[in-house]
Amino acid sequence: MPCQPEELRHIALFSLLDEQELAILAAQVEVRQFAARQSIYRAGDPGERGYLLLSGQVRVTIVDEDHQEVELATPVDGEPFGFASMLDESPHQTSAMAVEESTCLEIDRNDITVLIQQQPMAGLDMMTVLARQNHAFQDTIRLRAERNPNLLIDEEETFGEQIADVVASFGGSWTFIILFSVVLAVYMTINILLDHFRGKTWDPYPFILLNLFLSMLAAIQAPVIMMSQNRQDKRDRLRSELDFEVNVRAESEIKALSKKLNLLQEKIEDVHEHVRNN
Repeated sequence: MPCQPEELRHIALFSLLDEQELAILAAQVEVRQFAARQSIYRAGDPGERGYLLLSGQVRVTIVDEDHQEVELATPVDGEPFGFASMLDESPHQTSAMAVEESTCLEIDRNDITVLIQQQPMAGLDMMTVLARQNHAFQDTIRLRAERNPNLLIDEEETFGEQIADVVASFGGSWTFIILFSVVLAVYMTINILLDHFRGKTWDPYPFILLNLFLSMLAAIQAPVIMMSQNRQDKRDRLRSELDFEVNVRAESEIKALSKKLNLLQEKIEDVHEHVRNN
């Protein structure tokens, strides 16, 4: 089905193209209709064509190392899918299927080549859009990296966990050590003086009652401190998961955008070389 230039105007990748450039591209590309549950392409198929979603819903999946199908993306209107393989001329690494009746713009390398040969500045316009998307991805990654795992855990902590953190923080401070030493010294001094001058006290040497209190305190304090340590382990685990997630996303997005930018740069250089030779 032929494509109208107006349909391309709302696609982000072609947002900087002028009327003439849109008309040239519209004459090359095709509009494809896909029924619900219809496969658009499968992993391993030749990456001859890429697609831009115009309407409907598409599900892009990939098979992981455990041979399980994992949903990779659900493009929204105007978003591309299958472009990396088309530009790289490599087999598709993902599979795409129409979840509902969908309309997609089908485009191949020759369509882009014709556009750039006739309008070399169109390649620069598309590279500008990709560069802006790259900056947006970087901002997203930066915001994700700035997420504080302590704040995420604090949002879900209970009152008992808050008490455990306070007890563990106070019990591991010099304030507690000095204060506790003073209390013990005062307690033992009073009992020794009373036993010496009156011959009677509530806890004579060797301070059996004091030992009982200390054993009870240790029995209560130990699990409370362990609760706080478990929360610290949870923070460390969440921090590691966030770092890993950011690294994976950064690597995948940078690789994809680098391929697109490099391929478009090669096309522009070929066109300039062709113009110089003629």
